[in-house]
Amino acid sequence: MTKVLYITAHPHNETQSYSMAVGKAFIDSYKEVNPSDEIIHIDLYKENIPQIDADVFSGWRKLQSGQSFDELNGEEKAKVSRLGELSDQFVAADKYVFGTPLWNFSFPPVMKAYLDSVSVAGKTFKYTENGPIGLLKDKKALHIQARGGVYSEGPAAQMEMGHRYLSVMMSFFGIPAFEGLFVEGHNAMPDKALEIKENAIARAKDLAHTF
Repeated sequence: MTKVLYITAHPHNETQSYSMAVGKAFIDSYKEVNPSDEIIHIDLYKENIPQIDADVFSGWRKLQSGQSFDELNGEEKAKVSRLGELSDQFVAADKYVFGTPLWNFSFPPVMKAYLDSVSVAGKTFKYTENGPIGLLKDKKALHIQARGGVYSEGPAAQMEMGHRYLSVMMSFFGIPAFEGLFVEGHNAMPDKALEIKENAIARAKDLAHTF
């Protein structure tokens, strides 16, 4: 069975968010085309996504020094084990669908915390004498991103850092197939907002047949 992680970083649902609306359209169509696949929705605004903080570094340092997990304090145990759950879940999946808005030229900070949680040497990449190499070479990923302005071309293109960051991370993990589906310009052109949204939803439904 193919396992798909649908990872969203938006506090609103599909009735208020363009990225979530297009994401839902994609997932609904994907389910119709692939009824036997398992789809797990990870709502980063509702999940426990620990930041890598002093407790995490302390816990990792103790484990690396030979101490057992039971010797960690309560905060260290909770955060280190949760990070392990997230990274194991990520590695066990076959496909990834990320849904985000473009906020301040990037994505919401909870997405960065999630990507940090799954960037684990020995799981998603490994170090070699020739530098790090990705370990997820049989996966594929999609980024559905809504952005109120136009960033696919023109002077704003170089300012878009959300999809570019995800692209770098997917490449770092060794994922060979990564594409983007963008909903853009609806704030810059409010008179065309509904048309932009509907066109993106149509593209999402089409893409669901080949992803």
